[in-house]
Amino acid sequence: QVQLVESGGGLVQPGGSLRLSCAASGSIFSMYAMGWYRQAPGKQRELVARITNTGSTNYADSVSGRFTISRDNAKNTVYLQMNSLKPEDTAVYYCNSFPINRAWGQGTQVTVSS
Repeated sequence: QVQLVESGGGLVQPGGSLRLSCAASGSIFSMYAMGWYRQAPGKQRELVARITNTGSTNYADSVSGRFTISRDNAKNTVYLQMNSLKPEDTAVYYCNSFPINRAWGQGTQVTVSS
């Protein structure tokens, strides 16, 4: 069983940046592909980025060129660097294994507003 704890969210102005972290407990972190998801109010959770255990990455069209997913297997941590943030990026951000999800963490709130 892997426990996921997201952090790094906050309130930023449009065009600003945030770096999210996802700390995973357990000893099998490096075996899984990981993804960052987000859920805006009144909307379904969506996948925005994923990274394989070998470091290959893919992004949703809405964030491509602005977000970068990375991982540090030695620290059991996945990161999401978010640049050029837009109001439409406002959501609660979650990490999880991909494509088969485990138990969800609490997420971290990202609010992009003037």
